[in-house]
Amino acid sequence: MRAVRLLIPTLVLLAACSDPASRSEAQPALAQPTRSPPETAADMKTSFAPVVKKAAPAVVNISSRRVVRQQVDPFWEMFGLGAPRDRVEGSLGSGVIVRSDGVIVTNNHVVAGGQEIIVALADRREFPAKLLLSDERTDLAVLQIDTGEERLPVLAIDDTSDAEVGDLVLAIGNPFGVGQTVTNGIISALNRTADPSGDAASSYIQTDAAINPGNSGGALVDMDGDLIGINSFIVSRSGTSSGVGFAMPAAMVRRVVETAVGGGQRVVRPWLGARTQAVTADIARSIGMSAPRGVLVADVWPNGPAARAGLRQGDVILTVDGQAITDVGGLNFAVGARRPGESLRLGVRRESGGEATLTLRAEPPPATPARDERTITGRNPFSGATVVNLSPAVADELGVDPFQGPGVMVVRVGRGFAMNAGLRPGDMVRSVNGRQIDSVRDLAAVLDAGAGAWQVTIQRNGQQITANFRL
Repeated sequence: MRAVRLLIPTLVLLAACSDPASRSEAQPALAQPTRSPPETAADMKTSFAPVVKKAAPAVVNISSRRVVRQQVDPFWEMFGLGAPRDRVEGSLGSGVIVRSDGVIVTNNHVVAGGQEIIVALADRREFPAKLLLSDERTDLAVLQIDTGEERLPVLAIDDTSDAEVGDLVLAIGNPFGVGQTVTNGIISALNRTADPSGDAASSYIQTDAAINPGNSGGALVDMDGDLIGINSFIVSRSGTSSGVGFAMPAAMVRRVVETAVGGGQRVVRPWLGARTQAVTADIARSIGMSAPRGVLVADVWPNGPAARAGLRQGDVILTVDGQAITDVGGLNFAVGARRPGESLRLGVRRESGGEATLTLRAEPPPATPARDERTITGRNPFSGATVVNLSPAVADELGVDPFQGPGVMVVRVGRGFAMNAGLRPGDMVRSVNGRQIDSVRDLAAVLDAGAGAWQVTIQRNGQQITANFRL
């Protein structure tokens, strides 16, 4: 951090010139701060150029193209006029080289559906790229280009989690396709949750460094020139930067890259094995806490990681490896960003009011019961729907609450009576004609028996809905 190094001589000079008599010997010595704000006009003029020179060569431009079939107006099509035409759609974004053999990380939405992906290096050379892995939940994708024996400049992934609100950061990318651009700002907030459901992928670094269309997939770097996040999206009423940008933290970036390089097709996220909720002011008062902190354990999955770690219903999880937990998304991210097999230390407030430290082993969610995915056919209310047995693994894949199960979930609705009946992806099938449905096999059996009238009960958004059909 160049600004900090330049500041040290000034602090030493001020200390040497101060009056020793003005300091109270009774007052204990204070620990030296690890971060110092600029104090003089000279400090404010300190350049970011050394950081940019280190980081910028590893930031690339990415263009993606796909051909889509454009349909004609159905009115003219009835008269045999016009024909479908092919139209080329493109997107521009940024990316970061994270391995010298050409492995690049970017946002998934930059390359999603791309039939041709081109990567332009900082020296303006262009290479076709191969998609190794796309992960919609984190909006991250991993590409690779072939430069032969040439070793490319890389950005080191800093996932040590020592970033603090107020730290200086740089955003490097290709806004509006104008070319590589550097903007500066600070970390405005940490552990921002974009999904109120507490998705394990939704804990972001917020920054006021200007991020605009085209910056997606670019680098958020600290003053050591290391990658601390991938710029993902902004919140803005105008569509341009309003100083509220979000980056996926480096810990999850590393997990996605490791999965892709290892040949994996899907990121396996460890799960907690417990259902939790944020501690509100009302909840804090009801359980005797002086202020709202952490997340409350509402339910524990039998024999899951949380149960084996000793978590119990009514516990409040306060920290993970010493980092404060403020919401469900932050907790799930802290667990989900770990590699399976790693251990985490949970700081817990017991229901009795005491505190304890528990050790949780990060494990992938179990795929029990077996998925048994089927598309329903025949003359019944589910014709055209695709259903699966809901297990923790399937719930993680779909981003839904595993505690809805066990049971049968609708995952897709195609052409057929299911669409006309109003079934939706995410519906849980609870009973058909009075018979409880616990598995896809149960559903298939009752449908195969046939009937002229059907009574179907589903669960949607926590509410049970019963409808009657005649076919």
